[in-house]
Amino acid sequence: MTPYFSNITKAGLGLLLAVAVVSCNDSTEPKTTKSTTETAKDQAAAVVYVNSDSLLNNYEYFKEIKSKFEDKSKKAEADLKTKGAAFQREVAAYQQGAQGMSADERASTEQRLARKQQELQAYQQNAGSALQSEEMAENEKLYDKVADYLKIYAKEKGYKMVLTYSKGNSAILFADESLDVTKEVIKGLNEAYKKDKK
Repeated sequence: MTPYFSNITKAGLGLLLAVAVVSCNDSTEPKTTKSTTETAKDQAAAVVYVNSDSLLNNYEYFKEIKSKFEDKSKKAEADLKTKGAAFQREVAAYQQGAQGMSADERASTEQRLARKQQELQAYQQNAGSALQSEEMAENEKLYDKVADYLKIYAKEKGYKMVLTYSKGNSAILFADESLDVTKEVIKGLNEAYKKDKK
């Protein structure tokens, strides 16, 4: 059994962070004529990006839930190993004593061992499914926390869109570093998380 939560995909976070946010500029403001250069600068400043790798490595909420799921996964794996070893001992004991058993005893023992094997497989599947369901619920909470924060953050800053960048898994081939708001977003998310914990 692999630690499910540690396998969160960058693509999933990419979808999470590609949150389009309505600009906080009021459309009723009087329009002034601007040069093409000024308009281009305004448009560029209205779109920023966040590095999803840095976000995952530095967001305290994510680090805590990842650690929690790794612990749960290790416990489930250890439990499964213990049950598997106990079953293997039973099989070995049967194989050693099978010659001294009657045909009925052998048939009965084999049926019991077959049932135990099925129960063990079902236990493994159920444990995996339970962890996956819990992980999905936590991923949804993570999405909501980041998306909700980014909506407020973008509105305050006047950004129209927040994109995500991840090395090797991004639609952004180049972006000026002045548009990178990762550190600011991480700081704000961690401050909000500290308040939530209190």
